[in-house]
Amino acid sequence: MQTRDDIFNTLRTALVELFELEPERVTLDANLYQDLEIDSIDAVDLIDHIKRKTGKKIAAEEFKSVRTVNDVVEAVYRLVHPAA
Repeated sequence: MQTRDDIFNTLRTALVELFELEPERVTLDANLYQDLEIDSIDAVDLIDHIKRKTGKKIAAEEFKSVRTVNDVVEAVYRLVHPAA
């Protein structure tokens, strides 16, 4: 997962598989909580999935500010590219 596109594609696949979402619903603008109906328990599962994929954990404090799929992409990008 090097580019934002790679991260988005991996994230979309994860959201579809973990939460049985239709792929077309998972867009960069989609709100995790309102549009995709992700709850706090699901968010923990998503954080765990990201940790398994990257080998790094997103801090819960950082994930609290995440609202959209793009926010998650950016958080993961910063995680795998700390200098960015």
